[in-house]
Amino acid sequence: MAMSRPLSPVPRIALHVFKESVRDKVLYNLLFFALLIIGASYLIGQLTAGQDVKIIKDLGLAAISIFGLFIAVFIGIGLVSKEVERRSVYALLAKPVRREELVLGKYAGLVLTLAVNVGIMVATWYLVLAYMGWTESETFKRAWARPAADPLLLQAVALVFVELMVVTAIALFFSTFSTPLLSAAMTFGLYVIGHLAPEFKNLGAIVRSRAVARAADALYYLLPNLSAFDIKAEVVHGQPVAAGYLLATAGVGLLYIAALLVAAMLVFGRRDFK
Repeated sequence: MAMSRPLSPVPRIALHVFKESVRDKVLYNLLFFALLIIGASYLIGQLTAGQDVKIIKDLGLAAISIFGLFIAVFIGIGLVSKEVERRSVYALLAKPVRREELVLGKYAGLVLTLAVNVGIMVATWYLVLAYMGWTESETFKRAWARPAADPLLLQAVALVFVELMVVTAIALFFSTFSTPLLSAAMTFGLYVIGHLAPEFKNLGAIVRSRAVARAADALYYLLPNLSAFDIKAEVVHGQPVAAGYLLATAGVGLLYIAALLVAAMLVFGRRDFK
């Protein structure tokens, strides 16, 4: 009888991270509040005649994005730092596991956790939208630009998920050399700056200092432009986004993720735990 081959270190570590995350009370609290907001969006939508579906779509996407961000940051910052604080990293590194595999496994585990939680939020959100489409009259639904459970909404969800993957990689990178509190502050700071990236591009035309203009241009090209992942307004108003834009934006996001993971592996690989 052929024996099953054991999983390589990266999938084993990823599954361990996923199981640990599932047992984390913070994760349940965040998911509960996200589902609560998605459900409450139906009640809020009922108060605004003619705009109820748009409100549910908008609040649903916002809840998925915000609570996904909290999951990525608050769990991501502890992926490496917790192992160091508990000194369990010594036991892991004593096994036939390279430091690069540990970093990749931790990242893959959190991405899996994010995927499951985003999937639950999206399923709940679509159930609310489907209920709206089922209960409203045909006369009322003719005023909608798109159906309630519009498949185009998944375009926004896809880019939100890629953005969360980028934020997860940022949090993991900072956690390889910093404390959880400082890692969270830097990750949130970079998230805000990333959404202001287009402003750096326009800064050169406003300021007189060439040094400031060049610094702003450098920040624009070096930092991830997270605002590019935000297509919520377009899909909520029934405007399809070109497939080329979706692929190009997702591709740039994956390049940032690869660069951040390589940097995290280099930093963690050179860290002295003695």
